[in-house]
Amino acid sequence: MAWRSFYNEIKGLKVKELPAYLKPKLTINSMKNVISQGLDNYHKKYILTSSPDPLFHVCFGGLIFSYLVALPEERRHLEHQQHAKEHGGH
Repeated sequence: MAWRSFYNEIKGLKVKELPAYLKPKLTINSMKNVISQGLDNYHKKYILTSSPDPLFHVCFGGLIFSYLVALPEERRHLEHQQHAKEHGGH
């Protein structure tokens, strides 16, 4: 939803006008306000309603994080295995 509204805001701008439009939105205070507003909306939507969704978000987030952390090691292992298969290794 937010991406769609952002796209609708900038699609009428010319390329030269885009940096002047984006610069005020990319300041530290602007980012703090956006993050604060997002956290407030999350709190209102999930925490105050006693929804179990935050628990699922933490579980799936942990699952994805652990997968991404282990991914480079797994890729090295698979490359080594493929190299050994091609060259008759152990």
